Amino acid sequence: MTDLLAKARTADTETVTPQPGGPRNTEGTARVSKGTRRRLGPGRALPFGRLIGPALLVLAWWAASASGHLDPRILSSPGTVLATAGDLVATGRLQDNVLISLQRAGLGLFFGVTAGVILAVAAGLSRGGEYLLDGPLQIKRAIPSLAMLPLLILWLGIGEQMKVTVIALGVAVNMYINTYASLTGIDSRYVELAEGLDLNRATFIRKVVVPGSLPGFFVGLRLGVTSSWLGLIVVEQINATSGIGYMMFQAQQYAQSDVIIVGLVAYVIFGFASDAAVRAVERKALSWRRTLAG
Repeated sequence: MTDLLAKARTADTETVTPQPGGPRNTEGTARVSKGTRRRLGPGRALPFGRLIGPALLVLAWWAASASGHLDPRILSSPGTVLATAGDLVATGRLQDNVLISLQRAGLGLFFGVTAGVILAVAAGLSRGGEYLLDGPLQIKRAIPSLAMLPLLILWLGIGEQMKVTVIALGVAVNMYINTYASLTGIDSRYVELAEGLDLNRATFIRKVVVPGSLPGFFVGLRLGVTSSWLGLIVVEQINATSGIGYMMFQAQQYAQSDVIIVGLVAYVIFGFASDAAVRAVERKALSWRRTLAG
């Protein structure tokens, strides 16, 4: 990276600075002044550009249903799904199930984020913590949270405690891995500078550790939000009596693809909205960075 920046500065100097007593390179100077350098980045971001892909997908679905190429017994049309969603809202069934699902996902996300960050800080700032915690957590990363369902059911039963625990485990591992990697990746020169300035532990964490680990924290948070919704889908189909997953499981018993699609759309909306919220907070918190994402 340093070599590229040095070459760029050298190229600018060589192009713009005329040679003493020699002919003026008006063509090269004009080319630089007009800013016609080759663009290598992804280009300017469009407002709400991330909605283009989902919108095209819905349009393709609508066209396939309207043209008769899509069997409604396999996948209901968008119009049928909208009508079913209206009926579910009118009866209050959708709202009740959504609130239960949001409560489960929110609790699992809260406990998972809290545990993951605490473990990452303990392992990243202490050799003793690293030796005690990193090994077991790396082992846990190799074991999917859903593979632990039989053991968690044996320990916690099939109630809400088990469901929240499954979600929290998936979130905690994502938070730990990314926050720990970002924290331990902080340049050691900053640590030496803090030691040279005789900073205390609290100031060191506030001035060096927190800014240095924020990029990894937000990556882990985005993955954790996604993990919370994935875990929710599974746990709500295990002896549940409410929630979006339960509603979809019941619809599957009666081949109601329209109700299943409504549930999937609800998951998509909440997943997309939560990820967008994390992105917005990330851009605000890391506004000092200049990246390809803009």
